[in-house]
Parts: sequence; structure tokens; C-alpha cells
Amino acid sequence: MLDNAVIKNADELEFAVFCIENIAIRLGKNAEDIYRALAEKSDILNSYIIPEYEVLHTQSKDYIVDNIISLMEERGIRV
Repeated sequence: MLDNAVIKNADELEFAVFCIENIAIRLGKNAEDIYRALAEKSDILNSYIIPEYEVLHTQSKDYIVDNIISLMEERGIRV
């Protein structure tokens, strides 16, 4: 896994937005709060979501959302 990956293209950006929006919907939270949790309160966006884009984006929406929420819980990230 790469540390502190940066978004390299529109596909990765769209995927990051997709993840944030769908986690927000699932948790009944504001997308801005989810972004802060993934990018500011933790490094999940840049250390997991973006580096694992190639694998994650091939999975179902539910799998992706469940996977990221589980990671947030493991790391003690609260929204």
C-alpha cells in the first residue's frame, strides 16, 4: 500500500467523491463531515482509498462502503 497517495486523474477523483457521498448517505451524515473524517481526522483517503482505487473500484457499492466504514471503526474515527 502506498502512503499519502495523491489523486492522479479524474477517475480517482470521481471515485473519492463516490466513496464520500455514499458513506455519508449510509451514515446519515453530511458529506463534508465524512471528507473531514477521511482526510483530516485520519489518512484513510490518501493511504487507503486512493492507493487501492484499482481494486476497490471494481467492487460493489455496498462492499466499498462497508469496507471503508469498517476501516473507520477499526481506527476509531467518529463522524
